[in-house]
Amino acid sequence: MPARHYFIQGGGRGLGLAFVERLLADDERARVITSVRDPEQASTLARLAQEHGDERLQVVALDLADEDSIAAARSRIGALTARLDLMITCGGLLHDDQGMWPEKKLADVEPAHLARAFAVNASGPLLMIKHFHDLLCHGERAVIASLSARVGSISDNGLGGWYAYRASKAAQNQFTRTASIELRRRSKQLICVGLHPGTVNTGLSEPFQRNVPDKQLQSRDTAARHLLDVLSALTPEDSGQIFDWAGKTITP
Repeated sequence: MPARHYFIQGGGRGLGLAFVERLLADDERARVITSVRDPEQASTLARLAQEHGDERLQVVALDLADEDSIAAARSRIGALTARLDLMITCGGLLHDDQGMWPEKKLADVEPAHLARAFAVNASGPLLMIKHFHDLLCHGERAVIASLSARVGSISDNGLGGWYAYRASKAAQNQFTRTASIELRRRSKQLICVGLHPGTVNTGLSEPFQRNVPDKQLQSRDTAARHLLDVLSALTPEDSGQIFDWAGKTITP
């Protein structure tokens, strides 16, 4: 059977790395390409590449907040393969070590933090679709997915707060929906969706895990397996929707 080509943006750590590890372990036909901002610093990926060989794992540079970087990565990946069967965008920004933190009240809203959240969480996944969709519009089943969040649901917002993250994820979901409509005209078998992984034991969620029941905190590998199972079961009729880790749709 022919090789299957997967591209995982943000595969250097967290859930992105778990996707890379799981695909290599579970699919002997897998040819995985992954991206990080600085491949020289991705020691775990270097170890995996040595273990599996260049034919099965390639690492390229990509900064999700820089369109020139995305375009350069597209050129590099286009030289490696003429088609992709799956692309997952994993980058996301909730907080950082420079003072960005989920807002509790209106007084906490900072324009610079809003702009950064939208650049990474909303614009980034859309620019990934813009530059890479042609590699997935080949007429056969293919999937474009990005990691979203349930807090991006406007109808599900009963607590308030987290202005930048909620709004940027809502925008991401709208971008996913809108792109899915255009891409269906180009390839009937292409599926474009968002994914809510639940609470996963990663750096993004670590400061907020104290109030999460043990049974609801997933390991990286468990979350990756759940989401890959969800993706494998999707049909073209599912395109444009947002799914949680159990395969249930999330309302906008």
